[in-house]
Amino acid sequence: MKSIRVAVAAAAVGIALTACSSPMQAGAAAVVGNERISTTQLNSEVQAYVAALKKNNLDESALGVPVTQYVLQRLADMSAARQLMARRNVQVTDKEIDAKLQDPGQYQSPEINLLALGVAPTYAREFARTSVGIAKLSQAAGEGGTDQLRKEYASIKSTFNPRFGVVNTTPSQENPSLFVDAGRFGKATSQQAPQQQG
Repeated sequence: MKSIRVAVAAAAVGIALTACSSPMQAGAAAVVGNERISTTQLNSEVQAYVAALKKNNLDESALGVPVTQYVLQRLADMSAARQLMARRNVQVTDKEIDAKLQDPGQYQSPEINLLALGVAPTYAREFARTSVGIAKLSQAAGEGGTDQLRKEYASIKSTFNPRFGVVNTTPSQENPSLFVDAGRFGKATSQQAPQQQG
């Protein structure tokens, strides 16, 4: 699962770069652009994700970050991708979604590959839709348009509920956590400490 930890750290950098400090809406785990991720939705998706891990005999501690952060990161990524796709009027067909869901990825199993990416079965289709849409955008942009696409994606600001801590702007293998304790800069959140010891 080392490659998963590296992927998490890389993805966290993307979220960290788009995080801002605007006021948090009540009951929100995050606000991404003009979309709100409620704590109820986050909790529901975390439960579905943990259940899927258990069903596949996978240990959540292998993620290297708290499950809540892992799922929240994916939900925020998908929200930003959805909004970018809407701006660019990118359409994805059911056939393209079905094909993406059959992709075994590096784990040679579509379901395990999605779990490794932080995707619960409950939002697999939405994840596939945004993945295909972003791939279409990247292909259409070509090498010359990639920087502009990144800037546009980064312009979709993310604000996270301060109960998670502050966004970790320098994730590493030692501390891949999306958030760090707000009171002790650079220290992993208390949720992560037991996993680091394991």
